[in-house]
Amino acid sequence: MCFDSDSEPPVPRIAGAAVSHEDLTLTSADGTELAAFLATPDHDATAGVVILPDVRGLYHFYEELSLRFAERGYAAIAIDYFGRTAGAAKRGEDFEYMPHVEQATDDDVQADTQAGVDKLRSLGVGSVFTVGFCFGGRASWVAAASGHGLAGAVGFYGAPTRERGGASPVARVAQIECPILALQAGADANISAEDNAAFDEALNGAGIAHEIVEYEGAPHSFFDRKQEEFRADSDDAWRRTLEFIAAHT
Repeated sequence: MCFDSDSEPPVPRIAGAAVSHEDLTLTSADGTELAAFLATPDHDATAGVVILPDVRGLYHFYEELSLRFAERGYAAIAIDYFGRTAGAAKRGEDFEYMPHVEQATDDDVQADTQAGVDKLRSLGVGSVFTVGFCFGGRASWVAAASGHGLAGAVGFYGAPTRERGGASPVARVAQIECPILALQAGADANISAEDNAAFDEALNGAGIAHEIVEYEGAPHSFFDRKQEEFRADSDDAWRRTLEFIAAHT
């Protein structure tokens, strides 16, 4: 798990911002029902994000992050991955997620991602981005190679060389169809500088517009209000994410 159950995004709330939010149940292409959380601004959004959580799936952190995007004018939907094995109901803090992670395939995760993309497009969103964390960071880059018609894909401390449920993002670069932003932890115990360099080399070779940022000394899951010592890195990562979305909308 990337974040504690009581963690929150290190993003300031915008006081007085008019946003709406709701819990949803989406239906994937194979008929699976999955939980989602939608947040929208009080005006029609031209751009939106599908938020891809860490290994725990949908919980408080990602609902709050959806609200922070909506406060800034973007429609945002955070999805869950485990409808096939755990159902679409809300889960408690004691949820044992790893058995469900081990059963999840890239095909399943991308089918669920498509359901989120479709929901945003049904609201009139023209430019759709994915923003993922850890397990979802890798899934965000896989999404860029999965035919969703994305405008861009952002990953926080995703594993670009990992084959979990399918081929790695590095192995899929020939299918990537949009710009990539990778926001990586320089002190990540499981994702090395060599992994990031391999991603950079592969993206360069495929002619994919991209930026890979490594935050020196920052640990996996640094993007957390509790990680006050890495506040400057979190602020920079959030700024880059918003600028990336604006640049490709």
